[in-house]
Amino acid sequence: MHDTLERVFGFRQFRPGQEAAVSAVLAGRSAAAIFPTGSGKSLCYQLPALLLPHLTLVVSPLLALMQDQLAFLTRHGIAAASIDSAQSREQTAQTMARARSGELKVLMISVERLKNERFRNFISEVPISLLVVDEAHCISEWGHNFRPDYLKLPDYQKQFRIPQVLLLTATATPAVIADMRAKFAIAESDVVTTGFYRANLDLQVEPISSAARRARLVQWLRERSGQPAIVYVTQQKTAEEVAAHLAERGIPACAYHAGMEHPEREGIQRRFMEGALNCIVATIAFGMGIDKSDIRQVVHYDLPKSLENYSQEIGRAGRDGQRSECLVLANRDSLNVLENFVYGDTPEREGIRTVLEEIRQAAGDQGGGQWETMLVPLSDQSNIRQLPLKTLLVQLELRGIIAPRFAYFAEYRYKLLIDSAALLGHFEGERRQFVEAILTTSARARTWATLDFDTLYSRHSAERARVVKALDYFQERGWVELESKQMTEVYSVLDASFAVDKLSDELHRYFKRHEESEIARIGAMLELLASEDCLSWRLAHYFGDQQAPRHCGHCSVCAGHVAHLPEPPALPPLDGQSLHNRCAAFLEKYRSARGATPSADCITRFLCGISVPAFTRMRARTLPGYATLEDYPCARVRDWVQAQL
Repeated sequence: MHDTLERVFGFRQFRPGQEAAVSAVLAGRSAAAIFPTGSGKSLCYQLPALLLPHLTLVVSPLLALMQDQLAFLTRHGIAAASIDSAQSREQTAQTMARARSGELKVLMISVERLKNERFRNFISEVPISLLVVDEAHCISEWGHNFRPDYLKLPDYQKQFRIPQVLLLTATATPAVIADMRAKFAIAESDVVTTGFYRANLDLQVEPISSAARRARLVQWLRERSGQPAIVYVTQQKTAEEVAAHLAERGIPACAYHAGMEHPEREGIQRRFMEGALNCIVATIAFGMGIDKSDIRQVVHYDLPKSLENYSQEIGRAGRDGQRSECLVLANRDSLNVLENFVYGDTPEREGIRTVLEEIRQAAGDQGGGQWETMLVPLSDQSNIRQLPLKTLLVQLELRGIIAPRFAYFAEYRYKLLIDSAALLGHFEGERRQFVEAILTTSARARTWATLDFDTLYSRHSAERARVVKALDYFQERGWVELESKQMTEVYSVLDASFAVDKLSDELHRYFKRHEESEIARIGAMLELLASEDCLSWRLAHYFGDQQAPRHCGHCSVCAGHVAHLPEPPALPPLDGQSLHNRCAAFLEKYRSARGATPSADCITRFLCGISVPAFTRMRARTLPGYATLEDYPCARVRDWVQAQL
């Protein structure tokens, strides 16, 4: 272990916590490493991956995070690769071949990749020593970034016969750690935490009006000219506007957000990493896993979404151990924007009911049937955003109503790269007949042929899994180009005897509780910013770290500056205004498009500019009244709407 640390990675000793986590894994036990951002969590799997006999499979939530870690592994001569949506089919096939042959030591994927039946067929044939779950707090419903698909990882671990797991995260409260441990049966003694206090980070909160923020940001960055800085904002349009403002005032800066094309984002990130660009104005799409050691400033131009997000984002500063400054330009003006993200993820009761009725209809009253669904059409039909819709389906799994069986692409099509006679010439006997059946039953267009699985099964008893496996083999050999689309999820309906109204109410209450929890998270973040206690101590205490000093001596509170956040500007009262005048065109178009009157929640979302699937289809943004009350608290608008209905 120590020899590999020095020979491969060039380190003479471990950082705090690393040796305990690595030792647990090499002893054959599952473990969790909960270290602050920048404390070297990745080494806890990278080193064992070299010493374990088989593949290490890493589940990671973001492409940027994968790319950064892959670059590090490649620099150290470790055979590692990823499979992601940005790759060509040839690249994916090549990576699979390397994994099959045993050449790869590390394979990185997103959790969504495990829904792909072709990938699951492939990975089930590859021996795996260790499953690594990066950003493991995503598995907890009490975490700040819950991802429903993460809940399936314990089942995948069993399905692929992976003997042990390593969980990695920088932001887990004691409740989240307990949840993670329970889901993967990790012993308490194998949970390694190193504390959240960072002695080299100066935490500063500066109360300021929205109107004064740009000038203050320019002043701050000019005083620190030439030092790498990240400026975090909430919305994509703010990133563009602030970056342009800085550039106009002689501070070279680029925007970075998820709405940009992948090559453009990648180019900006590369320039920042290489030091050719020193300032990035970014949404939280930037920074996950960024291994740049000399970031000297992190500025929150807008409020962070939560203390977990704040901790993660400031953790990108000062990874080299040198003093770095973290500034929040704080006021309450953008609170509505943060809260509206939360409110938009709470499904309407009628949307939940729509999903439940779909399940009942598929199974019949007795249950025992099968339900097939595609996420995008179901999201449109129920008017529930895709993430909360996934959460709803997971909740139905947990209640024993449905159980996931498998997911498949409804449509496969292929293009022959050699003629059909040459393809058939590679096979004899029954296999040749099987390949001939695939070719003759496929519906042909000019260049592409679409598979007909039903005909293949009814006429030739060809199982779907065998057909998909054959097509993958053809593609690996360079004989066909393969495309798949329309991901379909298949569930068994275990119990269709539920009362639709009662369960709709119960699930709606669950989402309301989650909404309250997320709004409380925003409140906890505000409390920290306005705290009279040491900011470093308060932040560490939130994450259960009892070892942090009571007075750090290098935050704005310790310097005698308690932040009193200015109240947002007063808004004109809504009383006396007409709801009909505000959104008559929307009400009419909604009734016409969906055959029903919109609920108070739906009208509130329209007026506050909170997007839901129905609005996209209706092009609601173009209608008079859209987002005209976005500066008002959502709860206040909802009360006003309900009073007028």
